[in-house]
Amino acid sequence: MSHANHSKPRADEPSGPLDWRSLVRWLLADEVITASEAQRIHTRCAQAESVQHPLVRLASVSIHRASDDKPLDIEALIQWLAGRTGLAYLRIDPIKVDVGKVADTMSLAYAEHHKILPVQVTPHEVLVATAEPFLTGWVTEVERQSRRSVRRVLANPQDIHRYTVEFFSLAKSVRAAAKAGTNASSSFEQLVELGKSNKQIDANDQSVVQVVDWLWQYAFDQRASDIHLEPRREQGVIRFRIDGMLHPVYQMPMGVLGAMTARIKLLGRMDVVEKRRPQDGRIKTRNPGGDEVEMRISTLPTAFGEKMVMRIFDPDTTVKDLDALGFSAHDAKRWESLVKRPNGIILVTGPTGSGKTTTLYSTLKRIATEEVNVSTVEDPIEMIEPAFNQTQVQPQLDFGFPEGLRALMRQDPDIIMVGEIRDHATAEMAVQAALTGHLVFSTLHTNDAPSAVTRLMELGIAPYLINATLLGVLAQRLVRTLCKHCKQPDESASRQALIEVVKPWQMNGTYKPFKSVGCVDCRMTGFQGRTGLYELLVVSETFKSQIQREPNTNALQRQAIQDGMRPLRLAGALRVAEGLTVLDEVLSSTPALGN
Repeated sequence: MSHANHSKPRADEPSGPLDWRSLVRWLLADEVITASEAQRIHTRCAQAESVQHPLVRLASVSIHRASDDKPLDIEALIQWLAGRTGLAYLRIDPIKVDVGKVADTMSLAYAEHHKILPVQVTPHEVLVATAEPFLTGWVTEVERQSRRSVRRVLANPQDIHRYTVEFFSLAKSVRAAAKAGTNASSSFEQLVELGKSNKQIDANDQSVVQVVDWLWQYAFDQRASDIHLEPRREQGVIRFRIDGMLHPVYQMPMGVLGAMTARIKLLGRMDVVEKRRPQDGRIKTRNPGGDEVEMRISTLPTAFGEKMVMRIFDPDTTVKDLDALGFSAHDAKRWESLVKRPNGIILVTGPTGSGKTTTLYSTLKRIATEEVNVSTVEDPIEMIEPAFNQTQVQPQLDFGFPEGLRALMRQDPDIIMVGEIRDHATAEMAVQAALTGHLVFSTLHTNDAPSAVTRLMELGIAPYLINATLLGVLAQRLVRTLCKHCKQPDESASRQALIEVVKPWQMNGTYKPFKSVGCVDCRMTGFQGRTGLYELLVVSETFKSQIQREPNTNALQRQAIQDGMRPLRLAGALRVAEGLTVLDEVLSSTPALGN
């Protein structure tokens, strides 16, 4: 929430609804616009009458500020008006609104009639968003009904209209589902039969359908990567993971959460009745832009019921070019030449959630031409990609990674991707595939790139076989990037502190550190989006001799750096120097540099 200055209202201000002519007059009086700009606005706005809110109408004619000739968008106009009328400015953040309490404060009809929206309810106060600062007739009534004092804030009229519809319809659906109580869950188990017989599903079922639809659209809108449905003792909790951090979104009755879980399991072709064992499924839907989005679903029995996590694979974010992934020019060039090799093993390493799958899919997508057969064996298939031949491992049928790889070898593949090398059998099959002329991609869970070599040895692969097949290892991490709307130069940041972190490697080039501030666009976190940090080890002849002679991680790291590898922490320090992220973010997500 950001607030404008609280100046006193002026005596000449009216008590009725806003009028665009008055707004233009006040903008001119406050020297926000020039006289010629005021004349231009009058001409444009007077050409046709409009039912739009006056602020929306003014924003649509592209007003230019007198001081710097920059356009004033609707948010800037609202902030100016807030300062003039003595109200605080608010950009509504739906994640911070308790929708249930909002809907209990007033009816939808009342909110729409007065064009107001409650956005926060405390034991003593209701925060109400309005776009009409001089219409206050409703305040006394709301205070009497809610038994709380009202504090008004000025907000975007378009946001007020949109969220009034969304919040009240969601609350209505949740209430309807809660009214159905425990029956909601059991009735969902009959949904398949109901669908077959074309009978009309009753209103309670329909209400849960609406809540699930809202949940997905809302998650796409908020750029969430994961949706968590968590049963607790008293209430069900919904949380979204955005830029790697979890945000609480909604609390609802346990009966409703159970019904939502059943609905999603049904759509994901999972066993709705089975709640005692973990299950996996997937669903395809569309985002608000009409693009197809795939979700991977996982359930887990917990003390208070089934917990569900939905991982969202948005095609726009899953397959990217190397620049968008965060590769430096230095590493992008080396990676490109590596993946064009005809045969051998290329490994991508890092902890869970570090973006390994995105890197692999993006790379395979680039090299999957009509002339080559790209085959994968995965657990589970993260995202369906038409250019690949994808196989899912099924341990219950004794079809694991080794068996999948063995079967793929008979499918005339050129490029093979193995989801993960977990054991000796899989590692051995990957080596055999590379020795017989295939290019093999896979992942390992290691802290850095050189550790992948020692990990392969621990899995029982002889050093001479590693030397014969391993082409390179890419270790990676994801760090949050500073919000471009509010980041500011950090005068207090010390270049020396950065140099200390990356010793003994030299820091060259410019140093433009920024700090996180926080604004409405990044939900006051100071960060928006994430980028990759990469450590690319390319196996050279000298590195091979090091594997034979002294295969410990520190010695291998020293040799890799001599061959041109930039450690993860150095890659992060370079991102700090460029002003993309902050040092604390890099230090918390990358391993310390070796000796």
